[in-house]
Amino acid sequence: MNLYVTRAGFLTSVQDLGRTGFREFGVSTSGALDSFALRVANLLVGNEQEVAGLEITLGGLQLRFDDERIVAWCGGEFDVHVGSTVLPAGHTAFLRAGEELKFGRPKLGCRAWLAISGGIDVPLVLSSRSTDLRANYGGFEGRTLRDGDVVPLGPWPGSPTPATTISSWTAPHDWVSPAKRDPILRFVPGCDWNRFDGSTLQRLTNEAFTASPDSDRMGARFDGPELKREENVDLTSEAVAPGTIQVPPSGKPILLLGDCQTIGGYPKIAHVITVDLGIAAQLRAGDHVRFSEVSLSDAHRLLLERERELELFRIGISLHSCSQGTAGRSDAAGGSPQRGRATGPWLQETP
Repeated sequence: MNLYVTRAGFLTSVQDLGRTGFREFGVSTSGALDSFALRVANLLVGNEQEVAGLEITLGGLQLRFDDERIVAWCGGEFDVHVGSTVLPAGHTAFLRAGEELKFGRPKLGCRAWLAISGGIDVPLVLSSRSTDLRANYGGFEGRTLRDGDVVPLGPWPGSPTPATTISSWTAPHDWVSPAKRDPILRFVPGCDWNRFDGSTLQRLTNEAFTASPDSDRMGARFDGPELKREENVDLTSEAVAPGTIQVPPSGKPILLLGDCQTIGGYPKIAHVITVDLGIAAQLRAGDHVRFSEVSLSDAHRLLLERERELELFRIGISLHSCSQGTAGRSDAAGGSPQRGRATGPWLQETP
């Protein structure tokens, strides 16, 4: 029960929902930079939401399996094929033993998350299978995947051979394809908001920024309007988290992502809201982005609404599996749903 890495691509790593509960000890969260995308992909293939999958950066990945599996992916606009058949984002595919799965280069965005029925069975480190690429632990030998790697998979009972290899149903488009052209990232003011004058705050919300080539899983760096604080005094290092926007002395903001440090001394001008972190994860060098302020209550409301919708989606998949006469949710690739009956409102059929 293994997957074989024919080509590892630019940067591919094992990730789950990250290490929670250890930031007070200086341990980064890591995990999928778009944890929501991985959760959706896991539900599509019948896994629990926290099961480990693959995070694929800029494509070029080729895999094959030594047994039957169901796969699904979410992320940027990638060309993905099972053999010669196109596998769109958010659809499931039934792969037979020896079949190959290929990820081409993205047309939009830069990352994708692949879920495999049964999940990736690497050892737990601090309660997570995520790879911390800066500290070199977790995941598969604490590193990115390489050509020729053999990665263990979790047990999967299998399912009857489906009527079609690629499912005709999917999740909502914004869930499975979060990459956008010239996106707007919503934020709430940070604890150092008042350290910046009015003209600087206007530049943050009125002008466009450009993603820098220096960006990585630790943070997205931006070129563009210079953000200068009113007083150049040293600040005490304080807690930071994925989503925090820091402003270093250069005036070029940094949006912290999953592998970010746990404390920082740069002023924290803002914090990107949780529901937009998946959009931020798709930024690549040269992409333009704008920022828009929202209230904390709106940030909470948007997150709660998305969680309620995801729960409806989970129920819809579960009921769909039952209507197909399978045990649990294992027949994630089989047949088409009967809309308005056992599928729930968030399970959608494509033409």
